[in-house]
Amino acid sequence: MAFEGLTEKISAAFKKLRGKGRLTEADVKAAMREIRLALLEADVSYKVVKDFIGKVSARAVGTDVLESLTPAQMIVKIVNEELTALMGSENQKLRLASQPPTVVMLVGLQGAGKTTNGAKLAGLFKKQGKRPLLVACDIYRPAAIKQLQVVGEKLDIPVFEMGQTNPVDIAKAAVAHAVRHGNDMVFLDTAGRLHVDEQLMDELKAIKAAVNPHEILLVVDAMTGQDAVNAAQTFNEWLDIDGVMLSKLDGDARGGAALSVKAVTGKPIKFIGMGEKLDQIEPFHPGRMASRILGMGDVLTLIEKAEQAFDQKKAAELEQKLRSNKFTLQDYYDQLTQLKGMGSMEDILGMMPGVNAGALKNATIDEKALSRTEAIILSMTPYERENPNCLNHSRKRRIAAGSGVKVEEINRLLKQFDAMNAMIRQFSGPGAAKKMKKLQRMGGGFPGMPGF
Repeated sequence: MAFEGLTEKISAAFKKLRGKGRLTEADVKAAMREIRLALLEADVSYKVVKDFIGKVSARAVGTDVLESLTPAQMIVKIVNEELTALMGSENQKLRLASQPPTVVMLVGLQGAGKTTNGAKLAGLFKKQGKRPLLVACDIYRPAAIKQLQVVGEKLDIPVFEMGQTNPVDIAKAAVAHAVRHGNDMVFLDTAGRLHVDEQLMDELKAIKAAVNPHEILLVVDAMTGQDAVNAAQTFNEWLDIDGVMLSKLDGDARGGAALSVKAVTGKPIKFIGMGEKLDQIEPFHPGRMASRILGMGDVLTLIEKAEQAFDQKKAAELEQKLRSNKFTLQDYYDQLTQLKGMGSMEDILGMMPGVNAGALKNATIDEKALSRTEAIILSMTPYERENPNCLNHSRKRRIAAGSGVKVEEINRLLKQFDAMNAMIRQFSGPGAAKKMKKLQRMGGGFPGMPGF
């Protein structure tokens, strides 16, 4: 995951500070030296690192910090605040047109993930009730138009294309098409190059002049580090971009681009791609990202993911079943489905406060356990899901054959289910509120989730 190495090194520097009752100026300088090295190894621009360390050091060696009862915590707070400021202080939203359609021009180098991430962005706004239109303005890359059509079909978003004609004419015709057909957002997927060249920039400037986009978003590959920042600087000089979308931030990116691009270009990161799936895109929140980097978790994003996966109707039905003590394997399956909708277990745990990269590295997270459990329950008949007590050895053998697991795994699932039902019975009776507080302090629940 991105920032893994940076998080470990900064956490180690803070750990040394926390081990001291009182801090001296020398202690702070030693910690800043370690943080400086960690940032440089994360491929953050040298000038950005120098300015950042200077600001943190100036605040950290003040008497109000050194004489504080908890100086280490004060320094963590200062680093958190400065990291947040470095990345842009607050989330910058996409500027929408007062008179639709809003035209968003997507630019970037070839291989940055412009087509896929542009479609992800259109999908994100479709969930918010918009009617987006994807436009194929890349007439050079082989199969670029076909790729856009494929992702558009998956997201059920229309794609406008005119073959390999002039990209400027395509963009103008697409905006006119959107006006006629009621599309309130237009996403122009423009051509890229392996390197920035004058011919590419002239074409992009011509498209910009023809359709006057409300937003120019640069898509950069977070895994390219300082090259991504250099590309952002060049595109900004030519086109005066409005913001940046970082792709592939879920990979082994060291994080330098995310920490440098705002300081170098002055333009904010607005969105981040967190995986290959078409729904794995997030608005960029500098404060939340700073908390992730410092191992403090990201509870707000975790809550938002839970809300997106949350089905209110099913939740009301489940509440009624819990009150009447009728929790079934079908209900268990529904909860697993919602949990899977929030993303990988590693991503979920990484957003929890106190769960740092080192802890996740040592934890055994069996991502396939949820899928196996899902396969077992789906191999049962509706009657068996509602009445698991009927599962004799013959039925279990049939279910095992249908789900590709051993009978022992079915027995383990039923044991977990019985334990959960026993707990539900315990907490649904008199004095439930008091018992619920005890429940909140308990761990466990679903298969594949480690304990810490």
